[in-house]
Amino acid sequence: MSEEKLYMVKNDEGKYWDFGNSGFWRREFPDCLTTTSKEQAEQVADERGGHVVTFIEEPEKVVLTKEQAEIVDFANGYYLPARYISNNSSDEDEELLMNAYVNGYTVAKGKKYNVKVPHTKDVWYYKSGDSDLLTICPADKKLRGKFTEAEIEHYGLQYCEKEEVTDDDD
Repeated sequence: MSEEKLYMVKNDEGKYWDFGNSGFWRREFPDCLTTTSKEQAEQVADERGGHVVTFIEEPEKVVLTKEQAEIVDFANGYYLPARYISNNSSDEDEELLMNAYVNGYTVAKGKKYNVKVPHTKDVWYYKSGDSDLLTICPADKKLRGKFTEAEIEHYGLQYCEKEEVTDDDD
């Protein structure tokens, strides 16, 4: 996040100063409504009336695991959110979760893998229903089964060759 801020001047009528044409916005397309100079914005506000409006970049959302997100969600309804986060997170995670509470968060997508059938040239597993494993040999990766780590362990495939699936493969 950049520390540079942008400033605008807004008058009592709700119009913004056009720094490009030296006047409050009267045109359909103003030239320049912002300035990086706080002093310039304050000078216009003093001389022409109005007040300075400061714009800052919105902080990026923090990426959390599902378990971390549950802690932050519960903290939102807790009467002392910081205490809840502190009491329910490790020392390494506490600052991350506090940032997520303040700035918002997204939940990380779990990694998925194509899993190759052992001792074959180009045969891959895919799921059929909840419990059946079938095999397929497509060149197109989109047709192969996509397994989470938990599914790989569930099906006993942890010793098979696996290939991570990226968003580009979807």
